[in-house]
Amino acid sequence: MTIDSKSPELGAMRHHRWAGTRTPRPVDVTARARRSPAFSGHERVFEARDDATGLHAFIAIHSRVLGPALGGCRMWSYPTPEAALTEALKLSRGMTYKAAAAGLNLGGGKAVIIGDPRTDKSDALFHAFGAVVECLGGAYFTGEDVGTTVADMDCVARSTAFVFGTSENGGDPSEMTALGVVAALRIAIARRHGSPALRDRVIAVQGLGKVGLSLCRLLAQEGGKLTVADVDRARVSRAVDEFGAEAVSPESLHRLPADALAPCALGAILNRDTIPELMANVVAGSANNQLASKADGWTLHRRGIVYAPDYVANAGGLISIAAGQIEGERDRTRVLERVRRIGDTLKAIFDQSEREDLPTAVVADRLAERRLRGAPEAPDLRLAG
Repeated sequence: MTIDSKSPELGAMRHHRWAGTRTPRPVDVTARARRSPAFSGHERVFEARDDATGLHAFIAIHSRVLGPALGGCRMWSYPTPEAALTEALKLSRGMTYKAAAAGLNLGGGKAVIIGDPRTDKSDALFHAFGAVVECLGGAYFTGEDVGTTVADMDCVARSTAFVFGTSENGGDPSEMTALGVVAALRIAIARRHGSPALRDRVIAVQGLGKVGLSLCRLLAQEGGKLTVADVDRARVSRAVDEFGAEAVSPESLHRLPADALAPCALGAILNRDTIPELMANVVAGSANNQLASKADGWTLHRRGIVYAPDYVANAGGLISIAAGQIEGERDRTRVLERVRRIGDTLKAIFDQSEREDLPTAVVADRLAERRLRGAPEAPDLRLAG
């Protein structure tokens, strides 16, 4: 089922309006974005500023050929605006491929807000961001991501209906994302070690945010042995206390013996420096853009490391949103079954990788691109107002 931004249900919700004195407007910066190495045929890219609230954001719409672009809103202390723009471009492409590989009628988009999520948040800032999303008229649906929360999305929802992950609309999807990563770990470990059992397997979890901590809890329940790392000491202490994890430094985690590495922090963890040092022979986690470059996928393949492509392994949250909030599936068991099918998708990718001697990242991209090629052209994007 495809989201229809003109549906009666959404139309009835669109009384949520920006209450500020001036409506922030997105500015089309697609021409500027084309100069970035991260540009990948994006449809449109927007920048939004609002001096009154301190909002400075980019919204990248990569593709809408399968449906409206859906992707979370990330808030981070980017060193420069160009770094934030690059992040939006990379993440939005990943969302397109994630939806396509999962068989969903959704496109890919992403928003990033420049700012420290610990100190720069305000209700007014998220109201303003919601007004910017509203201007896009349903071409882009937002939600929570790194640095944002359900409470933040509740603020966004006061200015636009084009938002998921609010307290009234699905809430935090991180548990479903973690469940999908567990399914990915099972099939990847089975491929490398012969059995999908997680008991007594040493799993190195890098990053203990919402998904990382949920993943630790699920793995501990399965009898897995956890080695964890995060720059936030409080999160590390929690994992140690609640799940019996062993704490190590973020710099050393990938170099320690483990049955699997689960990257759950920021991207580019798999690169020319870290891959030669990897001790785990399985990689499956929730972080986006884990490969620093396409060449790194080939390096993993040549080393015999079983890599679960990130946008396949971390699709559980998006799948649950599509099933529950878009298609109206209320049976949690059925939603969970759809999330667990991530394992089936990965098995097919692993099988093709072996048959054709190709990196799993290449096979996954081809899977997504076949579906995208068969879709009609996206409609014109016209700003509201």
